[in-house]
Amino acid sequence: MKFLILIRYKNLLMIALVQLLIKYAFLEPFGAVTSLDGFGISLLIMATVCIAAAGNIINDINDIETDLVNKPERIIIGKAISEKLAYNLFIGLNLTGVALGFYLSHRVGSPSFFTIFILVSALLYIYATYLKQTFLIGNLIVSLLVAISILIAGFFELLPVMTISNRPTQIVFFKSILDYAIFAFTLNLLREIAKDIEDIDGDYKAGMNTLPIALGRDRAKNILSVLNFIPLAGIIYYMISNLYKQQIAVIYFLLLIIAPLIYICIKTFNAQSKKEFHHISSMYKLVMLFGMLSLLLYKYVILN
Repeated sequence: MKFLILIRYKNLLMIALVQLLIKYAFLEPFGAVTSLDGFGISLLIMATVCIAAAGNIINDINDIETDLVNKPERIIIGKAISEKLAYNLFIGLNLTGVALGFYLSHRVGSPSFFTIFILVSALLYIYATYLKQTFLIGNLIVSLLVAISILIAGFFELLPVMTISNRPTQIVFFKSILDYAIFAFTLNLLREIAKDIEDIDGDYKAGMNTLPIALGRDRAKNILSVLNFIPLAGIIYYMISNLYKQQIAVIYFLLLIIAPLIYICIKTFNAQSKKEFHHISSMYKLVMLFGMLSLLLYKYVILN
């Protein structure tokens, strides 16, 4: 169980769920030409999850000092799992993910896609060892990697089988996946800022230069309060433009995405304690989950 907590199994399950939804709830039901069969999508999920799990491990290895202040009760490395074993797990999972990515890239006839896995693996390591400490750059990088975990399904499913005749349709599907990736990027960036505010004490002790450390907790909170309106406005615009005729979809977005985002806006404006910012961080993740599950409603967008 400690190993599952170490690799953030809930986040990994969300990655797997999103990639499965993209294939089986969005692309295949609506006639997209796809390159991956059941075995292929399983390989993609395994490769993505292995590299993401390795990134979580190296992140925890480098966060031992800050976690002693921020989350002493949740420290695993050095207690339940030795640092040496954690490094070995990091290397093993990385090699497995990259090897699967290499095989899958050649299997779909696009060997250049292999570079995606190499770049993601390298960025996760650089993020954990250096970029995480820099002003906003670390937040942007990890949010970009979250978006890539969604986009990669579009790359492997749509691009290898794109032809002159199906190109317009394939691009429409890919743009829709891109919309979800942008949504995930935006929410994760806001979540990273909320987490930085929550963890300001430990990060300061470790010599990091996060947004709340550079500008102060109150200014960072005010910036986050303003930024919260970006995804809210974007989702409202999307709903009005695409879903206003579809009652079920409108109710879903109002109750499970827009209402929680409004709640986050209010809570952020009034938040003061570490516990409150932790709650806000959890709410961002919940909204991301409901956002990804909305792929199940995509038929309403198509019909519109």
